[in-house]
Amino acid sequence: MVKVIGVKFRNSGRVYYFDPGDLDIQAGQGVVVETARGVEYADVTMGVTEVEDDKVVSPLKPVQRVATEEDLRMRQYYWDKEKEAFPICEQKIAEHGLDMKLVNVEYNLTGSKVVFYFTADDRVDFRDLVKDLAYVFKTRIELRQIGVRDEAKMLGGLGPCGRPVCCKQFLDDFRPVTIKMAKEQNLALSPTKISGLCGRLMCCLQYEESCYEQMHKLMPKTGKEIETPDGVGIVVENNVITEKTKVKLTAEDGTIDVREYPYEDLGPGAKERAVERAAQAAADALNEPAGEGFTPLAQGSQFRQNRDRRQPRRTEPSAQPKGSDKQPEGEPKAQPKPQQKAEKPQQKADKPQQKGERKENQNWNANKPKTDRQSKPDVPVPKAETGETSAPVAAPASGAAAVPFSRKRRSNNRRRSFGPRTPGGSGGQKA
Repeated sequence: MVKVIGVKFRNSGRVYYFDPGDLDIQAGQGVVVETARGVEYADVTMGVTEVEDDKVVSPLKPVQRVATEEDLRMRQYYWDKEKEAFPICEQKIAEHGLDMKLVNVEYNLTGSKVVFYFTADDRVDFRDLVKDLAYVFKTRIELRQIGVRDEAKMLGGLGPCGRPVCCKQFLDDFRPVTIKMAKEQNLALSPTKISGLCGRLMCCLQYEESCYEQMHKLMPKTGKEIETPDGVGIVVENNVITEKTKVKLTAEDGTIDVREYPYEDLGPGAKERAVERAAQAAADALNEPAGEGFTPLAQGSQFRQNRDRRQPRRTEPSAQPKGSDKQPEGEPKAQPKPQQKAEKPQQKADKPQQKGERKENQNWNANKPKTDRQSKPDVPVPKAETGETSAPVAAPASGAAAVPFSRKRRSNNRRRSFGPRTPGGSGGQKA
């Protein structure tokens, strides 16, 4: 076992091990270490810990000291100088007409070295550019060509999933990703859907590749005949996520049906395993104690009970009048519905009599003289002061005044013409 601490440079995803020596270093502190690029400032992500020897690349470089306030000030100073050096280098690249893209600029902690990172499709002769940069910055200059994946890791960004890219957040190193991984995961082979910001295949394709490879070994191959609980069929598709297989079955009448089974239920003895599983499920249901477990029936009963508590049942209105006393508890409540049904036959029996009476009245009206039909019945005239009705009074003649509140008033003084109105009341000229 070896004592080490884990540090990160410039919020990168990779963790580097260093020898803490006799220093007591905690996570979250800053340290000054010696690297291939010179003296660097690093953030401690893992305190003093013992790890196995095979996980460490020996020899480990020691930690020089714990960072001080002066180290923090120097780091911030050179970070500001990096922002000033970036546009100057881009201007020099344009002056020399070089086909290269500047990505980033980094100073070390002491400012004795500055590194310019760039991308290019081919090799670039930048010797004249280095001379110009050294004359401007008065320090050691290094130009380093990187790939597109390193560019994405250095700059960062949001991936197609909406989260920060994995290479910037936590990946310590790039691993090979092939198009075969996308095929085994049944993904669309469109470059726009399986490519990351760098234009290469997404690194997350290899996260679950080992699981897919293992499941493909256990599940049957597509196009192979296999035994199912419902007979022999042909494998159509395998779903690794649900661990189920679609099988095409042919019935005796020639119809084709596609069914889905768990891959464990397929193979020799599939029917026997299905029968044993059903018997085991029935036995478990019988042995399950009352009141435990979850069943749809119990859930429905509980739902109905809760509904009855919230909404009381509606009762039929009582047959007793409002002023009567309440019915005793011992006696059954009156049921009005049977009485209504019993009264219906009586109504039906009365109908023929009513029809007969109507026919007789019609015959009587037909045989009645015209004078009787034209005469009007006696109308009772109500008194204004008392609520009693007076004796029957004969209907008024044609020339008399109309009966009050009658809708069939007819007047002989109606205006018959559109001439000027005369004192006599008629529409024509005065005789």
